[in-house]
Amino acid sequence: MLTTGAIAGFNIIGKATPNDDGIIGHGAFRYKVNKTWGDLDPVKTPVLNCHEMVQDSKGRLVMIGDDVKNNILVYDQSGKLLDSWGTKYPGGHGLTLSPEGGEDFLFIADCGYYLGKDDKWHAQAGSIYKTTISGDLVFALGHPATIGVYKPGEKFQPTEIAVAPNGDFYVADGYGSDYIIQYDHSGRYIRHFGGHHNSNPDHNLNNAHGVAVDLRNPASPKLICTSRNDNAFKFFTLDGRYLETVKLPGAYVCRPVLDGENIYAGVCWSNFRDTGKMDGGRSGFVTILDKNNKVVSNPGGTPPVYKNGVLQSLFADGNIFYHGHDVCVDTDKNLYVCQWNAEKTYPVKLERV
Repeated sequence: MLTTGAIAGFNIIGKATPNDDGIIGHGAFRYKVNKTWGDLDPVKTPVLNCHEMVQDSKGRLVMIGDDVKNNILVYDQSGKLLDSWGTKYPGGHGLTLSPEGGEDFLFIADCGYYLGKDDKWHAQAGSIYKTTISGDLVFALGHPATIGVYKPGEKFQPTEIAVAPNGDFYVADGYGSDYIIQYDHSGRYIRHFGGHHNSNPDHNLNNAHGVAVDLRNPASPKLICTSRNDNAFKFFTLDGRYLETVKLPGAYVCRPVLDGENIYAGVCWSNFRDTGKMDGGRSGFVTILDKNNKVVSNPGGTPPVYKNGVLQSLFADGNIFYHGHDVCVDTDKNLYVCQWNAEKTYPVKLERV
């Protein structure tokens, strides 16, 4: 959907090119790039786009992509393939882990975009699915128009799902009509908000690519919603009341990923530091925010700079990533970066140093 100056080290399209010391990132969040961690035999286990990844309760790393030969790849932390499944999600995009009663479940968002036999991208209405960790279907939900939620002609192409502690889940319609739709644990509609036509423009979402439940303050849980074309995260209450906007100028961020007190996100597009342009769109990096929602590190990007409390524009710094689409944080605080439209490359591991 949607070259700078010479840098020492390897230089493979879709993979990472570290700085001279082999380390990327800033402050306490610095990483060594492992460019071959997730590589597999593309004939036996192909990928098209690596979209998202989560770590399950057994420590396994579960990735979703949109190649229907194997939508789901399951790795161990060494990069060994443990399992693969899924042939029914041509628009496989969003993947969320939901632990329930000692068992892991997955929510899958199929955004409806798929690569046809003519090698062109096509669009159809998307769907969301809840499955067991091994892929058995629990339930599926289709277009909200079927239950009278959407008006005729409103598109539904979901990109992400987040699950609250009470089992309610929130669907981000990021490639459709930019609503956040709240359902209860059984899939019954509760409400929706966001979209484009609110009287207060702060309530609007513009490419609502991701959504996450923020429990960093248990007494005041929030939703973090991506407004990617605004280079921002917008915060709402769990019942959809707008709270605040965190601006990330220059960073077309994907979903927010919570780990401890930090927010991590892949940046799918950005301008380059040296040129001030996207240079064909082969850009992006990872951004990390602290407990106060201040950017503290940008692996693959320029250091964060605040002037009078305002974050200055962020840029890609060298040919580090090729459309960073998602970040998974493992139990050792290593990162795994999934990339979109990166010439069929597998996830890149960033080893914490």
